[in-house]
Amino acid sequence: MRPPLLLFYFLLGMNEGFAASPKPRRSVPFKDMNLKQFKVSKFGGLSSLVVRDDIGQLVLGARGKVLTLSLDDITRKTSEDKWTVSAADKALCKMKGKGTEECDNFIRTLHTTADGKMLVCGTNAFNPACDYMTLTDGKVSLERKPVVGRGKVPFDPFQCFATLMDGNALYTATSSNFLGTEIVFQRQGLNPVKTEMKRSWLNEPTMISLSLVEASKSSPTGEDDQVFLFFTENAVEERRGNVQVSRIARVCKSDLGGKRTLQKKWTSFLKARLDCPFGDVGSPSLVQDVFLHQDPHNWRDGVFYAIFTSNSESSSACSQSAVCAYKLSDVSQVFSGRFLTERDTGSWDTHTGEEPFPHPGSCIDDEMRAKGVMTSLNLSDTALLFVKNHPLMEGVVTPTSGKPLLVQAATQFSKILVDQVTSLDGQRHQIMFIGTDSGWLQKAVRSDGEDGRVIEELQLFQSQQPVKFLQLSTRTGQLYSGTNDAVVQVDVRDCSRYTSCDDCLLARDPYCGWDQIRGRCTSIVGVSALSVIQSLSDGSTRMCPISHLNKEPDVVYLTIGLAQFLQCSPKTNHPIRWHCSGRILYPGPRHILVSQGLIITPSLSDAGLYTCETAEAVKGRVYRQTVIQYLVHIQDSDSALRSMEIAVICLAAFASALTLLIAGFHLKAKKQNHVSCGN
Repeated sequence: MRPPLLLFYFLLGMNEGFAASPKPRRSVPFKDMNLKQFKVSKFGGLSSLVVRDDIGQLVLGARGKVLTLSLDDITRKTSEDKWTVSAADKALCKMKGKGTEECDNFIRTLHTTADGKMLVCGTNAFNPACDYMTLTDGKVSLERKPVVGRGKVPFDPFQCFATLMDGNALYTATSSNFLGTEIVFQRQGLNPVKTEMKRSWLNEPTMISLSLVEASKSSPTGEDDQVFLFFTENAVEERRGNVQVSRIARVCKSDLGGKRTLQKKWTSFLKARLDCPFGDVGSPSLVQDVFLHQDPHNWRDGVFYAIFTSNSESSSACSQSAVCAYKLSDVSQVFSGRFLTERDTGSWDTHTGEEPFPHPGSCIDDEMRAKGVMTSLNLSDTALLFVKNHPLMEGVVTPTSGKPLLVQAATQFSKILVDQVTSLDGQRHQIMFIGTDSGWLQKAVRSDGEDGRVIEELQLFQSQQPVKFLQLSTRTGQLYSGTNDAVVQVDVRDCSRYTSCDDCLLARDPYCGWDQIRGRCTSIVGVSALSVIQSLSDGSTRMCPISHLNKEPDVVYLTIGLAQFLQCSPKTNHPIRWHCSGRILYPGPRHILVSQGLIITPSLSDAGLYTCETAEAVKGRVYRQTVIQYLVHIQDSDSALRSMEIAVICLAAFASALTLLIAGFHLKAKKQNHVSCGN
């Protein structure tokens, strides 16, 4: 028994002291989730998902069809339209060496256009095609006028890519050939431009995310809007080969390409390394997904929230994931800095020579317009040649606090979405929803001056599949998520899982507060601050009524020398601690502390009142809550056996006496009956 005891001592030390990464406060398994689900497996793999708040529909792109579900209740399918591959196209695809599943039409792009229609693009048996779709009275209908989709979606239905619609301009970063080896970042529409086919621009990248920043609406310098691309690629500047790093690239929305040099190519394409320091030293972290939270008052105060996984050769059980946040002002500063240049030897060093005016890759602003640079067509060939040969910045984009907001071991993050809620005291809080590769959703909170803390984790899907889609509806306040074979709808503002005032306030969930009139934890959306209380800053429960256990201690009888189990199942994931008659119970030969209770092999001295409690630390203060109590009586096995023997003897004697008494009554009754008949 020694090894288990050593293990329990180690776990106790972690619970009482340092924790390497935040642990979800509460875990809710799938069977306990109050969510709505729509199974996708019956019609094929889910490949795209879009929330349409304007018409109250959830639009899904799947294998060979598009369908819509009601935002209010996704179990209700409202319409469907098929887009299958012809037999000839499928046969041609197979002839080129592709499998049966690959040679189908996976709808991978769904975008709402300026006129309310939707652009729909599918892989179409490795021959990408696009069509437009109308939604009338909740019904979808394809126009049946397909156009070439090359460069809009990848040929391969399982290859990563990024896409963004701005009005009627489509920004894409995807493969442009059958083999998937030519990756191009481009804008398609009225003024098409794309990246230069140079290794220094894009070097075997994996596309992750595209974000549009509306800069001009609040920029005092009249700076043009910007589009940001996040991806991973092999680092050209590293002396070692095939070193994967994370990148952030920027282009200007008004970029028209160059007049002679870089014709119909980006004149503003710049990229920099994106750093999120965690995991093994010297092993870069790889970006997986990004969400932009814009500030309506100043675009430079906007924040990118990005999730990363560790770039480690160790097993997945040892892998780590993290969330890092980046201010747009810090990103802009890096792109305004110095460049790296490639030497004849193949090494990359800081460029120390002169730079042309304006700063290469800059977006057009008022100062440039005043000097005659109205569009990128006015840029000199000298400036354009510099951009062509120097796309890589010297500076590194680092997180706001210099470290991740959140790090978790043995977890693979797959998607992130951020919501903002204003608490009852007027403070703004960011809620991070993080999907994992095992079908769970982590709900974390970021408040001013704090790192992220995970409030709870919810199992969205019964099977272990990566969370592929996360979207929030402003109309319903519901979160919609999808994996390969299912879609779920979950109320992220559900506060009913906090069953007491203490639990409600200690969670410090900005969505929730304790309703003093109704005596329950409720969503603060649309409620009066007079009747609902929150304590988000320090989690103080002093405003709560004094709580007591609802029942007397459970009375149990334990036998000396026989191992028995006392269960303790708290509603939170916080560490538990046991007390015996007021003293802390530590692991030992007779007491084994496990996550769900206590294994005790008692002696006569172990009788007493056992209390199981949780401890939750908030801002340096520890709050303890009693989960269950046991009043333990100890009995000797020999004494118990003797007591049982005596009880059996007494019971037998009582039975014999009772038999004789009943026989006497019967005999007396017979005599009385005989006398009566004689008379």
